[in-house]
Formats: sequence, structure tokens, C-alpha cells
Amino acid sequence: MPTHTPESPALDLPDFLTDEQRAIVTAGYEHSVITAVAGSGKTSTLAWRIRYLLQQGHDPSRMLVLMFNRSARVDFERKLQQICHQSGLALPEIRTYHAMGLRLYKRFVQEGYLPGFSEKILTEQEISFQAWLLTRRLAPEDLADEIRRNKKDFVETATGFIDLVKTTLSPAEIVFEELGYSEKHRYLIDLFHSFEQWRKGQSKISFADMLYEPVMAIHQNPPLQRLVGNKMDLILVDEYQDTNEIQHLLLRYVAGDRARVTVVGDPDQTIYEFRGAKPEFILKRFSDEFESPLEQTLSFTFRYGHRVALLANHLICHNTGRKDVLCQSHPSTPSTEITLHRAENDADAVLQILGQKADDALPITLADTAILFRVWSQSVPIELRLLARQIPYRIDAGKGALFSREVQAITALLKVVSGTLEKLPEEDRLELARLLLRFPHVGLKEPELEQLARFLAAFATDWHEHLLALDFGALAPMAARKLRKLGEVLEQLRGYSGSVAGLITVYAEHTDLYEGVRSLALTHDNAEERIDTIHGFREYLKSLDVNASGALAHLKALRQQASEKKGGGGVLLSTIHRTKGLEWPQVIIPGLQEKYLPHSPRPQDDARASLESERRLLYVAMTRTRNKLHLITRPVSRQPHLDGDQGPSRFVEEFCFELANEFGRWLDKRTSDTRHSLKLEAPITPVSVRYAAREDVALEGEVQTSDSSTALLWQQPRLNHAIFGTGTVIAEDESSFEVHFGSGEKLNFSKKSAHLYFSIPRQ
Repeated sequence: MPTHTPESPALDLPDFLTDEQRAIVTAGYEHSVITAVAGSGKTSTLAWRIRYLLQQGHDPSRMLVLMFNRSARVDFERKLQQICHQSGLALPEIRTYHAMGLRLYKRFVQEGYLPGFSEKILTEQEISFQAWLLTRRLAPEDLADEIRRNKKDFVETATGFIDLVKTTLSPAEIVFEELGYSEKHRYLIDLFHSFEQWRKGQSKISFADMLYEPVMAIHQNPPLQRLVGNKMDLILVDEYQDTNEIQHLLLRYVAGDRARVTVVGDPDQTIYEFRGAKPEFILKRFSDEFESPLEQTLSFTFRYGHRVALLANHLICHNTGRKDVLCQSHPSTPSTEITLHRAENDADAVLQILGQKADDALPITLADTAILFRVWSQSVPIELRLLARQIPYRIDAGKGALFSREVQAITALLKVVSGTLEKLPEEDRLELARLLLRFPHVGLKEPELEQLARFLAAFATDWHEHLLALDFGALAPMAARKLRKLGEVLEQLRGYSGSVAGLITVYAEHTDLYEGVRSLALTHDNAEERIDTIHGFREYLKSLDVNASGALAHLKALRQQASEKKGGGGVLLSTIHRTKGLEWPQVIIPGLQEKYLPHSPRPQDDARASLESERRLLYVAMTRTRNKLHLITRPVSRQPHLDGDQGPSRFVEEFCFELANEFGRWLDKRTSDTRHSLKLEAPITPVSVRYAAREDVALEGEVQTSDSSTALLWQQPRLNHAIFGTGTVIAEDESSFEVHFGSGEKLNFSKKSAHLYFSIPRQ
């Protein structure tokens, strides 16, 4: 083992390093877990740490740096070379997890523990094609039509399930149960095993197998544990909050008893649970399995100012599954403006923000702006308004709202009921008939549905008459009932002159549209996403106040506009999950309401864990900004809507906007001769007091009372439940209380665990 001497001037550490960074760079030879807040300069800190270790005499061939993906590896290599380029030092190996796994895989083949494999890794196209063949063979017959129509969704589900099983040691059966998929999708378990049988028969491996196969081999063969372990002195791992079970095990096996391991990450930014990541690895399991490591922090952010830091701290401190690290804006960081918009309509607020006159001191272009959504369906009315106003935008996934199957189906409905069929060629009418017969699906097998669609397409008018003239007795009862309903509602809507939003509402209610969507969806989330897309499109059309013909003319103009839309500049539309690690001068976050943030969990989910996960998502979204942050919520008086909009998000109250804005603005403007005490109008909180202490400021003012009333939640007349929404307490006994919810349900809850699931609605 190398010996160590105290830091010497020859190491020449730069003056710009903070005390925290310097402590990490010069730390001793021991395990370490570093909690690094968003924008904390961890890449530079880790690079200086490696240079320090090399100058201390560590052998670079016995040092390993593990990065989360290839782009992170390239960035880190560049930074390390920049910092070490004049030192003459040999540099350690920097690898991704998968590259290290592949190297071990090849070694195990040589040793005879794993069978040989083709050097050509399976492509996504090859995997998808095999998943498609297996889905068609193994899925139940009643899903066959849905599978043919929505090939992409089912293939993505199958390949995603295969990959997710390979992030854990758990059998496919256990992973399936944990995902909460509906029973009719149990075929995915057989699909996983069949895929593996095919893959091994072809002697091929996928990207996921680079880790899965060697780790499983090590796990099952003690000789391999001795073969791979104890070859390194030092291992450094970045983005450890994104670690899954397989990656954690691989690190443990490679480190053995010899290597000293440093992991870096932020448990508050764990948002990839759907890929198998869990905050517990960085919060607990690393410390349990690597001998009580040194705990260090990078708590200063160089990305955003005090106001965003205060917002983020107030929000995330409500989570219990975290490391208690306070994020502080570094003195060198420019101020960041924050605005809370209370609007009835997200799209209106977005247009208002984008239409604001640019600040000459800080010009922010459309290309500098990102609009971040919890789910894609939120983007529909906003994207359509941007199109209508000819505001350029970019979407980092898919084609956009106009090309979603829900919007195309509604457009088909409008064409049928507005009498424009006769102007269309038969081939176009055939496509409209196909869309309509699947919105919702009428319950016919695909050949029968195609036959009926061609029958209708032969007529240029009066589809309702031809549907109602069918021999319903010759059809299966469910199909007969659905087709009769479709004929009746088309007859009812013929020549409909009211608003197009009303037309959609009538159609949805008469055809049980939403129930039809839910019955065929893979998951609860998938169903709600599709239904929300319909709601979003209807709300957009409602804002136009036009009839069916007017809506069709407008949509035609929008499609023309979309086809002419050039790539490149413009506002970015993206989901929060896709933006981790990125930043923009201006960030807009719509949907701060109980429907989206927090997103409604599934009934079988752990409500507390789900809520903490949603807070982490909003925390990540807010900390993507550098100069301006816009948060869009509902007015306090907003009443729940039929589409599930439950009014302002509970997170709005949690992040203490008025306090963060008032205190943060004061900190931005203070000078060296500013007094060291401040009286705030907004109630002060424990978080603000801690933040002030680090800024050498004493706060005065009314202290915000902690929610001690949560100990007696059942004494409140109205309560919010994480899953069931708002309800009224109607009875209680010694150990439980009963709540009557807006849905009509009356449910009993234990007083002991009430604080985990209930909150008090804002008055």
C-alpha cells in the first residue's frame, strides 16, 4: 500500500476550490461517500482528487474510475486531461460500467465459466424484432388486435421488461409483481424466458447482458469472486444515486477487501427508479458494505442563485429518505429570478412568459428556454398553442401532439360528424373508419374490424344509419353493444352545431371512451396518459370556441404549420426524466397541481415512497435553471375538475415561495456593508434559519408553525389523501377514523400511520 504525506505546496491546488472541495481532493486513503448537490462542480473536484492521488504516489494501473454512460466518461476524460496535462502523470483507466462488464465477460469465457458469444452485440432493432415475434406468439388472444395496432408500445414494454429484469438478481416473476402490471400481461414472464432461450441459442448478448451475465456468474461461482476482486487499490464511482442492484454488486465484487472506494452522487436526484435505481444504495447499503466510509459533501451550487436554492431546500426537506444536506448558492453564482404563476390554464401562462420583453441585461432567447413536463400529455395544449402562434419549438421525443393516435382519432370523429366524408376519396374514408372503430375499440377481431371499416368507407354519408342497420344478433354481445352505441352517438352528433369540446364530451360519455382506453392499457399510467391527452386536446379546442368544421379548418392550418417547422432553435419541450444532468438559462415547469406533481400513484404503490419520488422529480426540474425559473400552478380557490385536476399541488406550500423569494432577493442584493440581521415579512422556517446561519445572517420575524396538527389529522374537517384525493372526516374511534371521499367511497384509516398518507388542504 502506498504511504501518504500531508498536502505540500508542490501539489499546487487552485485557489478557486471551496473548503469542501479541498477536503475531498486531499482526503486520506479510505472509503468515502460524497453527497454532491446539483451544479456543485463535482467533475472538476473528482479530477483534482485523482491528480492529488497520483502525485501522492498511487499507481494509476490500480485506479479505476467508473462513469454512468459514455458521454459522462468522455467529459470526465477531457476534464482530467486538462487538469493533469502539464503534470507528466500517467492517468488511470476511466470506464463505463458496461465496458468493465464486457471485459469481465470475455475473461469468464476464456476461463470456461460462460459460453462464448458473437462479438457483434445485439442491436436494438434485433431485440425489438424478437420481442415483437414473442409478443404475438405469447400474448393472450384478446390482446391480439391491440398488439397489431400498437406494435411500438408493446415492443417497448417487452424490451423494457427484459432490461429491467436484468438490473436485479430477482426472477422475472418477482419483477413482474413489483411493477404492478395487469394480469393479462403476465405473458411478459414467459416472453423473458423465451427471449433468453433464443438469445443463448444464437450465442448473442445484449447491452444489458454485459453486466447481467458476468455478475450472475460471479454471484454463483466463488472462484470468480476471487478472480475479479482485490486487483485495484482505488475505485471512484460517479452518479451513484442512479445505481441499480447489478451495478452495486459488480462494484462490490471488483473492490473486494483491498480497494478503497469513493462514490459520488445526490440521493435527492434519484429519479430513475423505473430503470432499477434506488436511493438506498448511496444512502445506506454502501455504508453498510464498505466499512463506515468517510462522509463528505459538496453543498455549494455554481448553477443557480439563492432563491432557487431556498425553494429546492424547502421542498426536499419534506423527504425522509435522504441525506440532510443543505444546498447553498455559491457567492460567485449570478442571481436567479423565480416567478410563481397562479393560472387557470397552463398554456396561457406559458404564452405570457414567452411573450415577455427580454431583459437587456440578461437576454434570454427561445432556444435558451426549456418547458419541463411530468408526463407528455401535459404538452398537448401547450404545443398546439405554440403552433397556432407560430412560436418555434423543439420536441426531444416523438413527432408531437398532432400525430398522437388520440388526436388523430378525434380528428376522424370531427370529419365524420361534420359532413366532410363525401369530399374525401374512399382510401381516406377507410382510414377514418379504422380510427373510429378503435376509439374506443368496438370489440371485433382484426379481420372483422377491417371488413366493417371497408364497408363503411364505401359510403360517403350517413355512417350512423349503416351501423344501426347491422345484424347485431350475428355479433358477439359486447361488439353488438359497442357498435350500437357508436351508431347512436354518431346519429345524435350529426350536424352538431355546439362547441367542439362539448361534442367530444358527449361522444366520450356515450361510448364509455375512457373505460375502453383503460381496459386495453398496459398499465394505469399508460391509460391515464392517453386519457389526459384527450382532455388536453379537448381543452385546447375549447379555448378556440369553434364548432367541428371550424376545428377541422384550424387543425389543417396547424398541420401545415407543423410540416413547415424547421428543426434547431426554439423552445425545448421535454419531460423531467429526460433532462437530468442538463441545464438552461430559463426553465418553465407547468402542472404544479395535484394531478401531475405529485402524479397520482397506483393504488398498490407505497404512498409515502411515491410522494418522496415525486418531490425528487420536482427538485431535479427546479435545479435545471440558471437565470430564470417559472412555476405554474392553479389559483388557491381552484375547485377539482372532472378531468382530475385537483387544484394547487401540495408542493407549492412546501417550497415556501414567498419566503424563498423575499430572503433570496435580499441575499442577491446585499453588499459587504449590509447588516447581518434581517426581518422578513414571510414566516421564517428551520430551513431558512439554517441557510441564513451559513450566510452569516440572523433572521427575525414570525416563525412558521410546524405542522404539529398532523398528529391529530382526524380532527381536521377536510383532508388530502396521497391516493384518494380530498375527503371529509365523518367518524373516528380510538385507533382509526373514517373519511368520505369525493368519489363517494368511505374508507377507514389507522391513526398510527395517518401522517404518512394525509395532508391538510390549504385554505
